[in-house]
Amino acid sequence: MKIKLSHMRLISSVTFLLLVSCSAFAQILEPTHWVIESSKKEVKIGDEVDIILKATIDEGWHVYSVGFDPDCGPILMNVVLENNSTYKTIGTLRAINDKGKHDKTFDCDVRIFEKKAEFRQKIKIIKPDLVVKGAYDGQVCSDKEGKCIPFDGEINLSIHVASSSQSKDEAPNVETKLQEPTTVASSVTDVTDSAKQNVFVAEKKYTSHTGPVLDPTLLDGEASYGQESFGALLFLAFLAGFAALLTPCVFPMVPMTVTFFLRDNQSKWQGIKKALVFGISIIAIYTSAGTLFAILLGPEGLNALATHWIPNLFVFVIFIVFALSFFGLFEITAPHKLVNKVDQQAEKGGLLGVFFMATTLVLVSFSCTVPIVGSVLTFSAGGEIIKPISMMFFYSLAFALPFTFFAFFPELIKSLPKSGGWLNTVKVTLGFIELGLSLKFLSIADQAYHWGLLDRDINIALWIVIFGLLGVYLLGKIRLQGDSPVEKLGVFRLLFAGAVLSFVVYLIPGLWGAPLKALAGYLPPLYTHDFDLLSQKEKGKIDEQCEVPKYADFLHLPHGLSGYFDYDQALECARALNKPLFIDFTGHGCTNCREMEAVVWSDPQVLKRLQENFVVVALYVDDKTELAEEEWVTSKYDQKLKKTIGKKNADIQIANLNNNAQPFYVIVGIDETVMAWPYAYNHDVKSFIDFLDKASLRYNSLFK
Repeated sequence: MKIKLSHMRLISSVTFLLLVSCSAFAQILEPTHWVIESSKKEVKIGDEVDIILKATIDEGWHVYSVGFDPDCGPILMNVVLENNSTYKTIGTLRAINDKGKHDKTFDCDVRIFEKKAEFRQKIKIIKPDLVVKGAYDGQVCSDKEGKCIPFDGEINLSIHVASSSQSKDEAPNVETKLQEPTTVASSVTDVTDSAKQNVFVAEKKYTSHTGPVLDPTLLDGEASYGQESFGALLFLAFLAGFAALLTPCVFPMVPMTVTFFLRDNQSKWQGIKKALVFGISIIAIYTSAGTLFAILLGPEGLNALATHWIPNLFVFVIFIVFALSFFGLFEITAPHKLVNKVDQQAEKGGLLGVFFMATTLVLVSFSCTVPIVGSVLTFSAGGEIIKPISMMFFYSLAFALPFTFFAFFPELIKSLPKSGGWLNTVKVTLGFIELGLSLKFLSIADQAYHWGLLDRDINIALWIVIFGLLGVYLLGKIRLQGDSPVEKLGVFRLLFAGAVLSFVVYLIPGLWGAPLKALAGYLPPLYTHDFDLLSQKEKGKIDEQCEVPKYADFLHLPHGLSGYFDYDQALECARALNKPLFIDFTGHGCTNCREMEAVVWSDPQVLKRLQENFVVVALYVDDKTELAEEEWVTSKYDQKLKKTIGKKNADIQIANLNNNAQPFYVIVGIDETVMAWPYAYNHDVKSFIDFLDKASLRYNSLFK
């Protein structure tokens, strides 16, 4: 027997009503408190006005919104206005700043409000003596308490219809109001419909370019930006710490170091205390390096370092040198005099001796861990000051854990595998990986300075060769100095070789323009590809009402999008077209930016919205191109003169939005007020679409 979804929804609703009625004898719950008002207290015939329903929602409860599948279970918010000759209903019910969620109870994607809710229904005034009557109903639920309650109420609202002369007298006040950006964006209800009709009159008075103005009230119910990206960086640092343990300089140090805790006849508590001091000392030494790194450079300096040609070429060369060392061409060791002096201090014993033992370990492991530590610090340099410190803490935590663990339980050291040919295989494998990663640092400098040395196809070709050789090496077909003969392949080694060669096969279509989305952050952008058969798209055209974009000869937008690379130019175009301005704070060296463009921007729904609903501007914060002297700006943040494209764009982000991480997406109206809470690194396509739609809805309410 088949049951229609609408019937299932009815059964679901009745079930909730029965549950509520059964519990009503225990207590009456009212998790929502509604206020009904209009967006204008006085209107004239022909005006359009919003009927606004606002709710305060108790902690732990949420109200279901509109705009999702009505048959999935929850009751959508519904507003019905009575037929009346004094007005007519326009459009459908709109939700203001709701958010998406996967509802575990109903196992479907829904839209909800938490803490506060706002719905709007537009009407057009036809006659005087205006009285709006109707009813509303919906559903409020609590995941914590496992309860759902339907609610309803009546609408009875009187709105004064003024004469034409009164309305004309109000117009000058509207224009004055629109000149203050903070007044326009403080709330949707602050803007009247007559203001919308006069928006282009007021628009001509927008001559200042102050930069984005962030409205803190937009944060309500939103996640703070950058959390996912920061968490991913910390996890990367933690994995790097474990990877450092497998290097030939460090792994043999584990049993050698732990024997230090077995020298004296000491109590178990003394051994535990020394082990803890040993682990904490390793963490302190590494973390202090990250702290010093962050303090000396500051927030803008970190970003500048991440893309400056000197540190990037230095790291590129270091990776090449260490890769050759891992291949057995020569050996790199720490300065013997320094290591010996520190080791002598360690011999003195006591807690101070434990600290110097930890210092000795760090110095001895220097020759293998420097490339890993350097990459951790460099990759963290695109964000806040706290990132290098936190990343070094997580790196050193993973690095110190095994040493501390075996210091606690030294008898377990016997179970560790002995050093031998397998460790040299690890060493050579790391050498191939370092060769591949070195290209990323050359690419960052190449993109920031527009040298044109390492295009995308060249990078892919080099990776195919490097990882192809690694796969052949793992199969035992290539032997290097220090390798043992491979008489038979182990299962793990065979599987690893298969994974590496599969990666090579994945790379090959990239030579002809395949997007290779999984590697988007580590490869040069697609526009640098010389031989692109698969992904070429006709570039969009700039509207004839707008200027030709500056810097378009060396800066680019992905997927054939048309747009700008200068904030002032883009803002003028957005005002001319009456569209919101989509600002992409990005960078040549931003791995996550490329991933967002490849995974999220490429989605047809996202691309369609960016092309049709917004003026797009990409503000590269790390571009080294020097501006003409008349375009130099003095920072409101640090009062320094900004002479390059990158520094000027970075200053807009830091001074106006108190943020310096990329990617960072901001949408502003013609008054430069932010339309939705900024969006950072999160490659969930639906969340990004929600962000775009929420900003469009707010913009349309204010300016159209």
